[in-house]
Amino acid sequence: MMPSTDTPPRTVLVTGGAGFLGINLVRFLLERGHSVVSLDLAPFDYPDVREQVTAVRGDIRDERAVAEAMAGVDAVVHAAAALPLYPPEEIYTTDVEGTRLVLATARRQGVRRAVHISSTAVYGIPDHHPLVEGDRLDGVGPYGEAKIQAELVAIEERAKGLVVPIIRPKSFIGPERLGVFALLYDWALDGRNFPLIGSGKNRYQFLDVEDLCRAIYLCLTLPAEAVNDTFNVGAAEFGTMGEDYQAVLDRAGFGKKVVPFPAAPAIWTLRGLERLGVSPLYKWVYETASKDSFVSIEKARSKLGWQPRFSNQDALLRNLDWYAAHRDRFAGASGVSHRVPWKQGAIGTLKRFF
Repeated sequence: MMPSTDTPPRTVLVTGGAGFLGINLVRFLLERGHSVVSLDLAPFDYPDVREQVTAVRGDIRDERAVAEAMAGVDAVVHAAAALPLYPPEEIYTTDVEGTRLVLATARRQGVRRAVHISSTAVYGIPDHHPLVEGDRLDGVGPYGEAKIQAELVAIEERAKGLVVPIIRPKSFIGPERLGVFALLYDWALDGRNFPLIGSGKNRYQFLDVEDLCRAIYLCLTLPAEAVNDTFNVGAAEFGTMGEDYQAVLDRAGFGKKVVPFPAAPAIWTLRGLERLGVSPLYKWVYETASKDSFVSIEKARSKLGWQPRFSNQDALLRNLDWYAAHRDRFAGASGVSHRVPWKQGAIGTLKRFF
């Protein structure tokens, strides 16, 4: 890791601070002695750190809320986003226009750098692997398209003098991640086999949220010339989808197995269910679930000195163990964020047959 010549930020604003990534990053920063401001539409309801955080309740599309949250901070981590289950208009205005407001406000108020959290969804459905940062961008659906446009906003602000590291994480998991992964954990803990789209022999890379927090921290603290760039981050160790999901079923202890299904009819069925509004999966998930999906992390390793500590299975099992211990809290809960289980919809009715 190269030595830092810049003064580390004293106070960091985390947009989306009440979300899954947000709370993990907030705790990570507090443990390292930083002051933290959270800006989120959702309440910051984490009693373990609530008194240590300046929580601003507001929308990243609201100029007054953004300016209030930005006052006096040294750096920003822009993690707030409308996720794929939101309506397309919400995705665009939040992920593109909200990003524009956050980054422009940071530059105008003299903030030194803003780390922008993007997604490997910007690569769409790729035709080769591993994916590298210079590959063609081709977003699938409103979310993938908005993430590409948000990166263009970040690059515009970079040209105006703001240091804007862009991080493209693979799907990140770990303690407190629910969303679509709650489907797998619920079936595993209920002693069910689990259906897979395709053969399960495709290699699919995930990322532990703690490893993502360390990549973000390096982008906050290393010299500007090292970080003012775009970086893929993902697990270094990952197997096939079938192997990694089977590890979850094995940990649950019921002797159940993953059950592969032919990809084409499964995808056509899910397309129909999505049109009817009764699918828990969105297009980018089910269109890529049967395919290889992994990125090169060599750039982050070489320029940032970043090295992931957790494998796919480590991350999945850390999350399963947390969910098993806290499952009662989420009985009957559902939503469109990563902090709550997503509705299982029509797929949930299949559980009795597995």
